[in-house]
This record gives sequence, structure tokens and C-alpha cells, in this order.
Amino acid sequence: MSSFNQASDYNLQEFINLQKQINNCKHCQSAFGFQPHPILFGNMNAKIMQISQAPSRTVHNTGKPFNDASGRRLRSEWYNISDDVFYNPDNFYIVSLAHCYPGKNPGGGDKRPPKCCAEKWLSKELEFVQNELYIIIGSYAAEYFFPDGKLTDLVFQNLEIKGKPAFVLPHPSPLNIKWFRDYPDFLEERIFDVRKSVYTALGI
Repeated sequence: MSSFNQASDYNLQEFINLQKQINNCKHCQSAFGFQPHPILFGNMNAKIMQISQAPSRTVHNTGKPFNDASGRRLRSEWYNISDDVFYNPDNFYIVSLAHCYPGKNPGGGDKRPPKCCAEKWLSKELEFVQNELYIIIGSYAAEYFFPDGKLTDLVFQNLEIKGKPAFVLPHPSPLNIKWFRDYPDFLEERIFDVRKSVYTALGI
């Protein structure tokens, strides 16, 4: 076996060990008040690394990322790809700042994803995944990668993370109606740039 293959096998085993550690993480259980359920999906060689804010309650219950109304809109309407393409682990590495559903705010909406999760786990995943394209979803995720930018400005900019192309998307939640009404250019124009880059990365 060549030294290159030995290094690749070593990195793969390290990555598998990292995923196991994430899946077994219970760091936020006392803060959440319920059993955490870390959600992550994809291989180290996935072409696209998609990073959102935190899993929804539906995703928490099913264990399948973006298996909700937001995910259906993202896959079918924005990317315009099939479920089989989206859930191919060699195509997408799907993860969030917070790997677990954080619970509901008393006033409505989900709690803000805890930063400790991104610092503890996402920072390591970013070192391993050998993607070609980054897609960042939601204001909290955008703030993590581009702390000096405003979500709306970032959505319409061509960005880079670690020297690779990156897009910021608004959250595809059906509840995000006002943003889409205020910025119609996203669905009328910008989404086609995103889709073209997704197709290029996937080779379709």
C-alpha cells in the first residue's frame, strides 16, 4: 500500500471515529431537558457540504436531516433534485451548527443553536470533509461563518469558505414568508445561480 493510501485510510478512520463521538454526544442534555439526538449525514468525500442552524423537531423525531417541510422546499423547489440525489452520502454532507434539536422558546420558535456544538464538533468536521461547494442555510449559520455580514447581503454575494465557493441561503421554512415577499429577486433570479453551482458540483 502506498503512503498516500495509508494516509487516506488513516484520515477516514479518524473521520469515522469523529462521527461516532458526535452521535454519542450528550453534552447539552441538562440544558435541553431531554435526550439529545445528534443528526449528521454524509461521507468525507461528499461534493457539497450543507450547513444549517439546527435540526427541527420533526428531524429530531425521525433522525433524517431535512425530512420536513423546509427540506422538501429546499430539495424540490430550490435545488430541483430528487430525494435520491440529496440523500446520497457522496453528494451531500448535511450538518448543522447545533447537531441536535435545541427545543422551543417559550415565546415561539426554536431556541438559538448553542455555539458550543459548532466549536466542539463542526470545526472538526470542516477539517475532514473534502467538499467542492459550501451551502450555508439560515441567519445563525451565516453569522457563524460571516460574522460581519448581514443575511440579505450575503444571500446575493458570491462567497468563499476555505478558498472554495459558498452560498448563503435564507431558511426555507414556510414560516419565512415575509423575507421572500421583501426580497423577490431571490426566487426570481438568485436561486438559479445556486442551482447551477449545485448541478456543477454534482456533475449533473
